[in-house]
Amino acid sequence: MNDFEFSHRLKVRYSEVDGQKVVYNSHYLMYLDIAVSEYFAERLTEKEAAQFDYMLVKSTLNYHQSARYNDWLTIRCRMERIGTKSMTVSFVITKDDEVEPILTAEIVYVYVDPVTIVSATVPDFIRTSFQPVQQ
Repeated sequence: MNDFEFSHRLKVRYSEVDGQKVVYNSHYLMYLDIAVSEYFAERLTEKEAAQFDYMLVKSTLNYHQSARYNDWLTIRCRMERIGTKSMTVSFVITKDDEVEPILTAEIVYVYVDPVTIVSATVPDFIRTSFQPVQQ
């Protein structure tokens, strides 16, 4: 887990649990969204963040075990790759800082121009703010 450069903790809320008393699957995407937002906020200046907008274009989630109400989760993420117009971020969610993952995921985001909301070239400040695993 040391190769993930960012982590964010959150507690599972009652409203996120389904009838089987485990976190409902779609809430994991929300957890990943919270973590990546915090990851970007930590790395970017306020000016850079105002110029940076992105949209999810592909998500791959692998469920390994379940989280339950009141569990504390650690969501780790790292920049895997920065392409011309897209960025790939990897995630792992664990419970109470355990080693075994609850979920592993990879999400591809496309950079979009904040005004036109059309895909555009990833800005240089993103390339300098993040060190992707794959060059």
